[in-house]
Amino acid sequence: MNHPVPSAGRLAISVIIPANNEAEWIVPCLRALLASQEVDLQVVIAANACQDDTVARARALAPEFAARGWQLDVLDLPDPGKPGALNAGDAAACYPLRAYLDADVTVSPPLMAQLAQALATKAPRYASGTPRVTAQGWVARAYARFWCSLPFVADGVPGFGLFAVNAAGRKRWHAFPDIISDDTLVRLHFAPSERQRVTAPYDWPMVEGFGRLVRVRARQDRGVAEIARLYPALMANEAKSRPGKRWLIARALTNPLAFAIYAAVTLAVRLGAGGHSGWVRGR
Repeated sequence: MNHPVPSAGRLAISVIIPANNEAEWIVPCLRALLASQEVDLQVVIAANACQDDTVARARALAPEFAARGWQLDVLDLPDPGKPGALNAGDAAACYPLRAYLDADVTVSPPLMAQLAQALATKAPRYASGTPRVTAQGWVARAYARFWCSLPFVADGVPGFGLFAVNAAGRKRWHAFPDIISDDTLVRLHFAPSERQRVTAPYDWPMVEGFGRLVRVRARQDRGVAEIARLYPALMANEAKSRPGKRWLIARALTNPLAFAIYAAVTLAVRLGAGGHSGWVRGR
């Protein structure tokens, strides 16, 4: 496979997108990447066991990538599973800077260049953008409003939907293991001082409906517990601060509906709701 040569003076980054039946989302995702500025891209779609036309829709945009001098590789993988798709995407990536992007995420034009700049060092680095959580229904909007105010989301580098690493950072782990929360695993391979949040935003859709919120939240909790069990040493890098009572009271008084929805989801998960469900798409 012939790889394009980055433009003189420009950084380049490979963007790996695992995709399973993402026909509705893949074109907006790719068009947002096509609008990227001041950076060169290789985009690898790792379509795994798709039963819709995700592959065809992605391949139809290849001429637009070629017109920018960029490369679009679409892998039509027979086996399902995000870890396998991520590993296949890594194998096809040609640039040492790597971004891992969910197919339902849309990036802003300056984001990829800002990530590449943040990763342009020999020291191991992890980077993400500034998330803008989108939601349609009133339950999801209320939940998202409170969730986005949590210090981990508001002030940290959570990396949900999008995270990126440089070559030294990618050496921190080998192949993606078959676990629930790949993004958490990668983030925890980096100390807080090695993680950087850039100012450019990206849009990430919140799951819709109370039941789906409970099931996805339960899955997220199981994912963190799985990492703590399998990779306990990594938990030293978690660095999450638990909101205190004063903070919670202030948020409850400021936006009682958002607090009530978030508390109800949390309580439902603790009572065991959604504890045995598989992956849920809320979109």
